Amino acid sequence: MKRILLFLLTNLAAVAMLTLVASVVMSFCGVEISELAQDGASWLPLLAFSFVFGMAGSLVSLFLSKTMVRRSMNCKTITGKEGDEEAWLVRTVEDLAHRAGIKMPEVAIYPGQANAFATGAFKNSALVAVSTGIMQEMSREELRAVLGHEISHVRNGDMVTMSLTQGVINTFVIFFSYILAAVIESALSKDTEKRRSRSSYGLGYLLRQVLQTVFGIFASMIVMWYSRRREFAADAGSAELLGSPMPMIAALKRLGGLRPGAMPNSMKAFGITGGIGSLFASHPPIEDRVNALMNLSPFGAV
Repeated sequence: MKRILLFLLTNLAAVAMLTLVASVVMSFCGVEISELAQDGASWLPLLAFSFVFGMAGSLVSLFLSKTMVRRSMNCKTITGKEGDEEAWLVRTVEDLAHRAGIKMPEVAIYPGQANAFATGAFKNSALVAVSTGIMQEMSREELRAVLGHEISHVRNGDMVTMSLTQGVINTFVIFFSYILAAVIESALSKDTEKRRSRSSYGLGYLLRQVLQTVFGIFASMIVMWYSRRREFAADAGSAELLGSPMPMIAALKRLGGLRPGAMPNSMKAFGITGGIGSLFASHPPIEDRVNALMNLSPFGAV
């Protein structure tokens, strides 16, 4: 959950900064992108502008993903020479990566409650990290299943496809923020010169930045929906790599508090919430994931 939240926040910040800088630079060059939003015949250039900077914001987030999580989550890269647990962790990741047909990812440990994640712009230069909490609370077989889940994310290229999805969403967020900002400016004043005067003092910039942030937050529901779908695929990938869905089922049950000895707080760490909050959850309910694994062919009879 934290990894995806950092990705979304970095994306919002990158898009806001890039479009602001681009608007200022173009204004100095005599090109007013905001005026294109006021003329339906000029919307195609505006859409092209939105696509370029929407994709740029998403790609910035993608390429900064490893750096951001390392710094924000205090990840410590390990080589396996630190101790027995670290050595087992590195060997397990190496074995799973070999089975998945990808290069050995960087392995890291960070302090915190039970969780794990994988990130990186390329599947052959990824980062797989686990928390101290998950290492303490899970059996090695359960933890191996979780690592298989994360390796599956890497093999499936989920960060890249999520970034492309986010880029398309950014395109429409920028496009419609310009359109709506133009409508609001027009409503505030019917006088063209006054409208331009207000824009020169930053009203247009402020409106667009606020609208981009609001639209971006609601648009993140689409990214979260995609993330939830990819969790099912990663669970299935773990079952494939381990040859059975049972270890992943056991790991999910421990995380979800479905049997004694579990960690209920981990549900928050994995983005499991109810009500409208579920639309912003990066992971499906654990019960749904367990049921999907139990019905997974050819492992249906478990």
